[in-house]
Amino acid sequence: MIDTSIKVSEYQARRKNVLSALKGSVGVVFAGDGAPPLRGEWFPNFDFKYLTGIGNEPGACVIFDPTNPDPRRKIMLLLKPVNPEMDVWDGYRDLVDEKLRKKLGFESIFRTNFLPRLLGEAAKRTKSMTCLHPLSTYTQPVSPDLDIFQKLSGRIPGSSIQDQSELITSHRMVKSASELKHIRSAIKATAEGIDRVLRASKAGINERQLHNTLVSGFTDMGAKTVAFNPIVGSGIRSTILHYKENDQLTSDGDLMVLDCGAEINGYASDITRTFPVNGKFTKRQKQVYEIVLKAQKASIAAVKPGATMVQVDQAARKVITDAGFGDYFLHGIGHHLGLETHDPGIQSAKLKPGMVVTIEPGIYLQDEKIGIRIEDDILVTKDGRQNLSSAIPKSVADIEAAMKKM
Repeated sequence: MIDTSIKVSEYQARRKNVLSALKGSVGVVFAGDGAPPLRGEWFPNFDFKYLTGIGNEPGACVIFDPTNPDPRRKIMLLLKPVNPEMDVWDGYRDLVDEKLRKKLGFESIFRTNFLPRLLGEAAKRTKSMTCLHPLSTYTQPVSPDLDIFQKLSGRIPGSSIQDQSELITSHRMVKSASELKHIRSAIKATAEGIDRVLRASKAGINERQLHNTLVSGFTDMGAKTVAFNPIVGSGIRSTILHYKENDQLTSDGDLMVLDCGAEINGYASDITRTFPVNGKFTKRQKQVYEIVLKAQKASIAAVKPGATMVQVDQAARKVITDAGFGDYFLHGIGHHLGLETHDPGIQSAKLKPGMVVTIEPGIYLQDEKIGIRIEDDILVTKDGRQNLSSAIPKSVADIEAAMKKM
């Protein structure tokens, strides 16, 4: 039920930080609902997962009630009622007892049929409710906590709704030592998969065969799943930013964009390498590749405490634009990495030690069937940065040498 790869005490500390930041206001974080799918897995809201480590309790939520007179009820976990008839289908669930409270790290656990009462009592007492879920655009339904708070405010005169929708994101952006351990393990598994692909690649091989080779490397290193659907795109398909079919034959002279990441203990990696399927770059391919690599190095050098991702992007974009390829760099420089491949970030936030970001410039020349993207996972440190994926071959010489190994 709970991810034991991170200590219960760390989840408790995360929740206490949120409780303190609410300054007496009421908050609630929902796991989300839904039945287990026939393909893939059900995933909770990642803020809920970050706060609890619980990954298989649809309908659950955490209530933050800072002014509750009972200290045990300042933070409460609510789980859906046990339903023996449904549990036969979806899995047996624990009863609420001291063993479960200790296992999950909550002093108070209730069933979700108590939600209206518990939230209502808290809102009447405080007259203040705070949104913790990300706010939605006006074209989308309102966030689940705001939806409930709006209903409560219509029933509690003098109550107000506050916005701290970026609070949990701000905490998630800075990784703990435990989180960094799992990210490093995910990168190590990704490195194994990429190495196998480099050694297996040859003209005429099907992209799907390389896809399967990649994933086998992940699983052999302990990955339960991929962090996202890999991109294994050769030739013209290397210029498709989100190519997913991975089912075409490669041709002699093709470049291959391999954008992939393993997931270990719930944490993602995200690495991209570009290589010639026949093991040897052409003169033109090498020329464009070196520009992208130079841009990536400039961008990585810009990663440091106090910098913004806008500045990091500009460092790469200047190199590519000065080389005459500005119109062919079609996306941003990267994103935060963690529980999600695209972990949430605050656009205006400055980089801090403990943050992990991807750096992935690219040039895409459709007329020449040349797509090149190079991506690494970068940890912001006190003194600058550390490339967590630096062991994966990246220079032209290192890639060609790795591809010669049999």
